[in-house]
Amino acid sequence: MLQHAIFTVPNYREGYTTDDNARALMVSALLEALGSGEALELASRYLAFIWYAFNTETGRFRNFMDYQRHWLEDGGSDDSHGRALWALGTVLGRSNAPALQSMAGRMFEQALPAILETTSPRAWAFALIGIHEYLQRFAGDRHASQVREELAGRLLTLYQNNRTDEWRWFEPGLTYCNAALPHALLMCGQSIPNEEMTAAGLESLTWLTSVQRGAAGHFVPIGSNGFTNETANG
Repeated sequence: MLQHAIFTVPNYREGYTTDDNARALMVSALLEALGSGEALELASRYLAFIWYAFNTETGRFRNFMDYQRHWLEDGGSDDSHGRALWALGTVLGRSNAPALQSMAGRMFEQALPAILETTSPRAWAFALIGIHEYLQRFAGDRHASQVREELAGRLLTLYQNNRTDEWRWFEPGLTYCNAALPHALLMCGQSIPNEEMTAAGLESLTWLTSVQRGAAGHFVPIGSNGFTNETANG
């Protein structure tokens, strides 16, 4: 899965990322769960990329690779690590292919500890959604449950520290992948269970949908030309 295209033409110059191959792996796992036979071949390809991206020395995933298949870093962003865990958790929770299960399980176990060293709330949210998927099948994994409680607690604290009556959000501004934060908190509130997390998830998601709605009621996404409070409210 190449990172970018110019219209419908692949842009070789910008190479590949773990982020995008993780997204593709998630979709493949969901398609397999719906009965798509072609999804297994695709999932195997994307999972192989994720495995190649994993740096066993650091316990982190590399993210950027050029078109000549050279890694451009020893460790990728916090978000790419969280998104890779999301993809692996989805495979483990949804796929029935033994080979995919075995490889995904090996990586998930080795990569999970490093998520506790990250500082990105979105990385925490991505990982929490992946852990939720994983625990649907492996509910007895105490370590995964402990990581879930730690990350969910961080998200809840972040929300409580930033929330006001006018600004019901986790951070001072809105940026990208915003809905992942209440999504993760709602999942954790239901599965841990924790009523405070559920309430915070519902409140923040309700607020987000109101902010991202135009005067005529249509969806208005947060733009990428500078992430500020003014942009979010404009």
